[in-house]
Amino acid sequence: MASHSSHRNCPVNGHLAVKPKQQTVPVEEDPMANFIRPDQPSRCTWTLGTTETSPHHHEPLAPKPSVLPSILEAVGGTPLVKLNKIPQSLGLKCNVYAKCEFLNPGGSVKDRIGVRMVLEAERKGLLKPGCTIIEPTSGNTGIGLAMAAAARGYRCLIVMPEKMSNEKVDTLKALGAEVIRTPTEAAFDSPEGLIAVSQRLQRAIPDSVILDQYRNAGNPLAHYDGTGAEIVEQLAGRVDMVVIGTGTGGTMTGIGRRIKESCPECQVIAADPEGSILAEPEELNRTNVSFYEVEGVGYDFLPTVLDRTVVDRWVKFNDRVALPLARRLIRDEGLLCGGSSGGNLHVALEAAKELKEGQNCVVILPDNIRNYLTKFVSDNWMEARYFKESDNCHDQQWWNNKVQTLPMESLLTVRDDAHISEAIATMKQNNRTHLPVVDAAGAIKGVVHLPNLLSKLLNRLAKPSDLVRRAIFKQYVKIDHDENVGRASRILEKDSFLLVTRQEPGSEPAERLVGVLTQRALFDYVADQAAATATNGNGNAE
Repeated sequence: MASHSSHRNCPVNGHLAVKPKQQTVPVEEDPMANFIRPDQPSRCTWTLGTTETSPHHHEPLAPKPSVLPSILEAVGGTPLVKLNKIPQSLGLKCNVYAKCEFLNPGGSVKDRIGVRMVLEAERKGLLKPGCTIIEPTSGNTGIGLAMAAAARGYRCLIVMPEKMSNEKVDTLKALGAEVIRTPTEAAFDSPEGLIAVSQRLQRAIPDSVILDQYRNAGNPLAHYDGTGAEIVEQLAGRVDMVVIGTGTGGTMTGIGRRIKESCPECQVIAADPEGSILAEPEELNRTNVSFYEVEGVGYDFLPTVLDRTVVDRWVKFNDRVALPLARRLIRDEGLLCGGSSGGNLHVALEAAKELKEGQNCVVILPDNIRNYLTKFVSDNWMEARYFKESDNCHDQQWWNNKVQTLPMESLLTVRDDAHISEAIATMKQNNRTHLPVVDAAGAIKGVVHLPNLLSKLLNRLAKPSDLVRRAIFKQYVKIDHDENVGRASRILEKDSFLLVTRQEPGSEPAERLVGVLTQRALFDYVADQAAATATNGNGNAE
């Protein structure tokens, strides 16, 4: 159910005449006093084989007209494409088909629920001209909602974790949405988490609506009426296995229910990343992983819309298998999809080994490459995170030297409980553009990074009197001091700095900060090495 502001008198003009100021998160004495949990038990009474009439409004499949009245009508109807090289390389006997949800106009499967939730809210009278749409999201639902808001004339405000890619942020802003970032590590029920922040905004902004993908019936309905029905139709009812990633669970619930009704023997396989707690049995969720790079899948709570009864088997995956396989989908099959597609395909390739020749396995490819051009699509990014080997393709003589031999800036840090003004003063006095942040025990918490801090100050997302915790930049790279210079050089081709660490087993924390290596320091080192090589007569200088 969508939550709605008590202010009912929306202005008649559906478009805002002027761009509003950057929205700030309101401060409340008890920000959790009115918290609406996203993990409440579902009141849905659906069961397989039920004869009970659905209480929901359903949209039957219909052919698209040659000319569409708006971009929203282009959502859905995605192709089912046979995978060839990858299944063949593994000797699979069955047919493996990709449901190409990344070909939706906004770039992901979440376009379906963005449009459906907006149209359902209009139909119920919750959304009227001049209202504001607010949504907590990992990005793709936000893009779908922002696209719908642009087409229908609503203001849109998206709250998303800092982990999510800058491409998602830029796409949202291009669509006219305002974006507020929250700490990635904030739990779903934390005052700093994206859900609580969204609810505080909704209480403060007149005529605002949280469509709430975690609880909104329009989420699974979009896939019951759309995605699931399309798969059944495209394969003429011959669906033997379907593999679906789980985020909010709406995709899983909607597709799973529709396919189970039409193809009762079909196996519904759920793909869940290590670090998420959605899988059953509970033992599958036991892991030391607390962070994963793949976006848009997995949660630390069970969303209301997730119906785990439709799942025949849960299978876990991790970044190390998902991201290289996503790259392979791009290279070997020509499918410009995102990282979670690699996770889903990894699970599908394992599960489909039990299928026979002529049987059909469908895997959902949720989003496209646009969101990850500076992440897993980048060789440098993959090498920085050990997902790809760094090759000395130019035979650099310094390649295998140790990072600890490089000149590094004298180590300056700031405590996470210091004020931002103190960090600014230290950076100015020492002409630094970055300042590592540590806690009282010396554990690394992040970095105060000049571009990030400047953005926060300019957009009033932080002020000098705030604690440094409010301005921590976490999209940085660490490297051990025993690593080779070659790997550091690949990282610093793109990043302006990296943190150098060493392991101290038995101490607390076990990882200690050694120093900061900058592009300038590497440049000076490489230039000196080249000059020395030329002087010794071993170079190829003209």
